[in-house]
Parts: sequence; structure tokens; C-alpha cells
Amino acid sequence: MIKINRGVFYTMDIKTCFMFMIGICTVLTSSCLISFPAYAIENDECMECHGDDTLMRNESEGMKEDLYIDYNRFKYSVHNINGITCVDCHSDIEELNYDNEVPHPTSLAMVDCDGCHEEQGEAYLNSVHKKAGGKGITIPCYACHGYHFVTHLQADSVFERENKFCLKCHNPNNFHEWLPQKETHFAFVECAVCHAPDSPRYISLRFYDLISRKFLETKDLLDALGTDYENFMDKLDKDRNGVINLPELEDMVLLLRQKDVRGTFHGELVVELLPTVHHINRGGANRECAQCHNPQSPFFEEVYISLKKDDGTALRQKVERRVLESYYVNHFYAISGTRVRYLDKIGLILIAGGFSVVIGHLFARIVTAPIRQKRKKKKDEFSI
Repeated sequence: MIKINRGVFYTMDIKTCFMFMIGICTVLTSSCLISFPAYAIENDECMECHGDDTLMRNESEGMKEDLYIDYNRFKYSVHNINGITCVDCHSDIEELNYDNEVPHPTSLAMVDCDGCHEEQGEAYLNSVHKKAGGKGITIPCYACHGYHFVTHLQADSVFERENKFCLKCHNPNNFHEWLPQKETHFAFVECAVCHAPDSPRYISLRFYDLISRKFLETKDLLDALGTDYENFMDKLDKDRNGVINLPELEDMVLLLRQKDVRGTFHGELVVELLPTVHHINRGGANRECAQCHNPQSPFFEEVYISLKKDDGTALRQKVERRVLESYYVNHFYAISGTRVRYLDKIGLILIAGGFSVVIGHLFARIVTAPIRQKRKKKKDEFSI
């Protein structure tokens, strides 16, 4: 008989009691044998060594590999901002043993980016860059994206995007012989717009200061408007429809002029940074000029002002397509695709003026015909 809680007794035979005690011992023993994961390795521990700008190692080929990580750049990287630690990528480092000269294995496996970026990895599998592996050329993710300093690209210009990726290997001037006005296309149209035709596209507008002759930083733009990221649309979107229309854009330019900030908007055609941008194949580029150069082009349906945040991400505010026809967006013009209405009006005035001169001249000739006939008669009489 065993006593359980406040004098209440339950009957339990010896065999049952013995089995019960064995069960408890088994559970306690098993819990002691369970292996718990090693302590979490923080980035600061890695930086104790890799923050040394002289850190490098000798390769078997006699070359030296730089192992220094600039933390001032790394802290602004996408992975660090999102709380990804060094060992989340270098997962074969399970613990640090400071009794060794190098506290972790000296030969590490290649980082598996697909472990997190599955959709991007699937799109890349059937791409020309992946297929280059069959020719003995390995193009891993970091060949384009870099190692430790991957940053957000949404608010970057075409020039910045292409310098970080395509122009590392490709010189566009060596190709594209068929493309008219190559330099204009290279300056205002991102490579992937044509070479990744399955990716959605949009127009990104940035304000260009004509006085300083440079693009106005987002912080300076917001300061001049007297607002911030959260209240940007409240300041400009008077009809509260979530879209900046043409009159509201013109009001924005006037507000900037009151602060002695004078400039125009530059438009660039870029792609949404979706997994499909990795699916680039030889012969798959879009060469149909009419897809851009027509009044109903779907490429110009989405127009945004991109406001870059401190962490590199972008706050995009939708803008009415009609602003592309405005005088204030005078650095983005696609023949037959966009029209500057002010130029249309000036053209109509010139045509009307030309017709009015002709009609006025004819009218004057008709009205003055009798006078000219009299003068001619008198002239003939005097000549006789």
C-alpha cells in the first residue's frame, strides 16, 4: 500500500510498483544521454578574427585568399539586417575550439544558397549561366551577388544594378548591333527587361537636381518637402486614392522650387526582383521593339517613385502613367510609346500659326486687290 497526497491511499502490487520505478529510471537515464546542440555562435565571435584586415591564407596554387570581412559594410547587408548569422550559411561550423590555431575546420563546404532561396535556385537551374557548367565554367550565386555584402536593389538605378551584376562579365557594346540608339537603351533600360522576358517591369522615377547635377538623396528630398516616409503620400496625395496623379506631381515640383530645389524626374525601365530574373537563356531575349514603342505598351503601366530607406530597401509610391507625358519627366521618352503633351501643344500652335500666316496672307491679298489694281492703272497711265 502506497501513500499518495494528503492521506489518500491506493493499492499497488509489488510487480506494478517495480515496473513503475524502472520506467522512471529509464526516462531519467535517457534524458541524460540526449545530446543538446552546441551553443549558438554569434557573428561577433567570427569577427574577432575575420575583422582583421591582414587575415588571409595561402592557397595550394601559391595564391593568397583574403579572409577579411569589413564589418562596416557587412552590417548593412541583407543577411545581417535579417538576423542571419555566419554559421547559418557556413553550417558545417558547429563549434569553435580555441585550443586550435584555427578554431574551426579550415576547409568549409560551399554555401548552399538554395537552402533558403529555393525559388531562385529553381529558376537558375534552367538558365544559360547554370548551363555554362557543362563547358567547365562554374558560376555560383556569389559570382554575381558577392559573398558577404549583398544589399537591397529595389531603389538602385539601372547603372548601379548593372555594375553589380551583368557588367562584371559582359560588355554590351560588343553585341546588340541590331539595336538602334544602344547607349540610350543601356542607360535607361535594365538588361533583364529584355533578357528575362517573364519578369514584370515598371518605371522607376528619381528626382534629378539641376543645380547640384546629381540625383537627390531620399532624405534630402523628404526634408525639402517637409515630410517623412510614413507621411509622404499624405503630403502629396490630395484625393487620397493612393496614386500620385499629374497635378499632384506638379504640386510636388512647385513645393521643391519653394525650397530652391530645381530639377526634373528621370525615368528608368527596370524589372521586379522576382526569382524569374535568374531564368535567362541564350536566344530568349525580347527583340520586339513594338512592345515598348507603342502607345498601349504594357511596360509603362506601372510607374513608381522609389524612396530609398536607410537599410537599402525601397518604399515605392505608385504614380499615374500620365506623368510620363509631363514636362517634368523629360529624360524618359520612347518613340511612339510616350508623348510629352506640352510638345504636342507647342507643335499644334506652330502648325496653327503656319496656317494662320498663309490664310492671313491670302486674305490680305484679296482685300487689297482693288487698291493694287488702281495703282497699276495709274502706273500704266504715267508710263504712256
